[in-house]
Amino acid sequence: MHPIHTSHNLVRRGRSGFTLVEILIVVTILAILAAMVLPQFVSATTETRENSIRMNVFRIRSQLGLYHQHHGGYPSLDGFADQMTLATDIDGNTAPPGSNGFPYGPYLQEIPPNANTSSSDVGDGAVGSSAWFYNEATGEFHANDSDEMFAF
Repeated sequence: MHPIHTSHNLVRRGRSGFTLVEILIVVTILAILAAMVLPQFVSATTETRENSIRMNVFRIRSQLGLYHQHHGGYPSLDGFADQMTLATDIDGNTAPPGSNGFPYGPYLQEIPPNANTSSSDVGDGAVGSSAWFYNEATGEFHANDSDEMFAF
């Protein structure tokens, strides 16, 4: 008979885990990688918000132009949301879409929220007094959450 070789049955002695130094090196490398990648995500988030605002401003300005062509003027500030989201007659009176005698609009499904404020309120006051700035006399429309947004 041949003796049974049992070397694979021996309990392996030696190190069975990572040393504290090895763990610290891995954590340090991960921290450095995170520090390099995180600013790119923050920048992408800011860019996304700004692009959303630009797109909404462009869309609303386009629809204000169409409203002006149909009515010979711009919606009133007080009736802005209704005049842009409901059907209108030549005088800007509103009714549910499809109502007889109200052939124009709706121009928007809803007033979109400003991506910086998550609000949809429209006003003509100072910066920060509303999500959107609107001048009913000129049709000027832009974000109203900071001076920087006036350039759109």
